[in-house]
Amino acid sequence: MNRRFRLASSNDFKRVRQNGKAHAHPLVVLHALPSSLPSTRLAVSAGRSLGSAVQRNRAKRRLREAARAHLPSIPPGWDLILTARAPISNAAWPEIQEAVASLLRRARLIPDDHAKS
Repeated sequence: MNRRFRLASSNDFKRVRQNGKAHAHPLVVLHALPSSLPSTRLAVSAGRSLGSAVQRNRAKRRLREAARAHLPSIPPGWDLILTARAPISNAAWPEIQEAVASLLRRARLIPDDHAKS
């Protein structure tokens, strides 16, 4: 994912977490907040409850890759945060893909038929 489409500053993280709408799944939590920017920005986080740095980084890489497939379908002007939960460490790749797609559908960021492809 291109770095210019990443949400990076701590002020942006706080703003999205405090004012955004949260959607939860057993593997991932999605926080979404509309923005006035011409592109959609995405951040991925993983807390220490996931385990070592290796496990946290692996979870973040997998979430980033699962979201990358849907980014072209998301309308511009959204700030998104995907937060990994502990069970993601044992989840298979198709489960992670479906979790991200499910959350994006629930937030009405992608159409229902897009995630089936």
